[in-house]
Amino acid sequence: MSQSAEHQTTEARIRPVPRFGVFLGLGAVLGVIVAGILTAVGSYEKSAVIDVVYPPGQVFGFALLWTVPIGIALAGTVALILERTARRHERTVRVEHERVIASDD
Repeated sequence: MSQSAEHQTTEARIRPVPRFGVFLGLGAVLGVIVAGILTAVGSYEKSAVIDVVYPPGQVFGFALLWTVPIGIALAGTVALILERTARRHERTVRVEHERVIASDD
């Protein structure tokens, strides 16, 4: 068995990039928390206009329909802004690329 190795030096750019999935997940969690706060603050008395009283679980579900997408959008915007500012901290490094080829004789 013989081996041959090829060495190559190239340049690579390195910059810190935020993890978008983490930001989007935190935005969703923030939306759930805001929906919970809105549900806890709301009043559940009969209105004078309509004789309908929505239960807290249903109010929480309706609030989730608005707060979770808004939280995800806001967190995604923050992640994009951080990604744009991370370009300032970009640096160039030299990287050695080695390829080893083994052949059976």
